[in-house]
Order: sequence, then structure tokens, then C-alpha cells
Amino acid sequence: MKASSTKAILGKRLRSLREQRGWSQEYCAEQCGLHRTYIGAVERGERNLTLDTVDRIASAFGLTGRELLGVKGAAL
Repeated sequence: MKASSTKAILGKRLRSLREQRGWSQEYCAEQCGLHRTYIGAVERGERNLTLDTVDRIASAFGLTGRELLGVKGAAL
């Protein structure tokens, strides 16, 4: 997988947010309503997430899906 792929970028962002909060993968998964191994796979860029899952993860961090993805600027 290319280092600049969307999955890799999202995985790095998720790991960074999780570590900033001092959350384990297990605790993060609980907050998101997902399985621990799924969170690990997302962080490694191995999973294709649905937009609903992006929103679930973002919500657990108090963010919008756009904020989690790092989307800036006006809404389309």
C-alpha cells in the first residue's frame, strides 16, 4: 500500500488522535462501538471504511467526519 493512500492517512490520523488522548485500541473501539482488532486494522490502513464508520469514529472523538478526515474549506 502506498504511504500516501487515503486509508494510510486516515489510519495515521486515528492513531495520533487516540494516542493524544491516552486511549488504548480497546478503549477506542469501545467508544466507537467497534471491535479492537478493527481499530488496529484501520490504523494500519488495512480496512476500507464506510462513511457511517468514519462518522462513528469521529463522533467518539467529538469531531465531525470532515474534521476526522482533515477536510478544510467550505462544504460542497
